[in-house]
Amino acid sequence: MHGGLGRTLALSGKRKHALKILNELGKLAESRYVSPFELASIHFALRETEQGFEWLGKAFQDRCFELLLLLVDPRFDSLRSDARFTALANQLGLPGPV
Repeated sequence: MHGGLGRTLALSGKRKHALKILNELGKLAESRYVSPFELASIHFALRETEQGFEWLGKAFQDRCFELLLLLVDPRFDSLRSDARFTALANQLGLPGPV
């Protein structure tokens, strides 16, 4: 839920609040699992593309199940033309563009 809240705050222009959620999730990750996929989605909403792809890479390493929907998840529509996105989809063995 925090990931969704952070993303929504970022998309609504409340950057400071979104960064606070991101920080809270980072602290939470010290004591329990926090999906890197959620952290990636917040970074992308903040237009921090490099960090977003770093977290997607970690999501791949963690074998996050959310990656299965990568090609149809509207949160990633703006990234579909990025070569890193295509490379990740290929690594996952996902079919061609939908």
